[in-house]
Amino acid sequence: MNNYTDEQILAAAKAAHECNRAFCVAIGDNSQLPWEFAEQWQKDSALNGVKGVINGDGPEQSHVTWCNEKYEAGWKFGPIKDAAKKEHPCLVDYDQLPFHQKAKDHVYVAVVKGVLGTFDQEPGI
Repeated sequence: MNNYTDEQILAAAKAAHECNRAFCVAIGDNSQLPWEFAEQWQKDSALNGVKGVINGDGPEQSHVTWCNEKYEAGWKFGPIKDAAKKEHPCLVDYDQLPFHQKAKDHVYVAVVKGVLGTFDQEPGI
């Protein structure tokens, strides 16, 4: 199944956002708000990430897409994540990311695939 409904895409985005938020907390980044309190640009970014995974993006391509989205919105590299200044330390090539940031991209893609995969199952399985 490749034609997911808007509700299924939203479910995957919410799940990926919450897993990403939990991962961030685990590495000391408490800047992510729960989905219901997140800024619309964060929700849009999560939805775009899900659509990218549906189209075949893996962790590295997902990061590239995220970076491009940030650059288009006026963000730039900065040593500390600062939404007001539109600066983020992860605006670097994928191979320059620290291990834990690469792992976060892998978790995001895995969560999206896991959630969407539940909709691909035959009824009763």
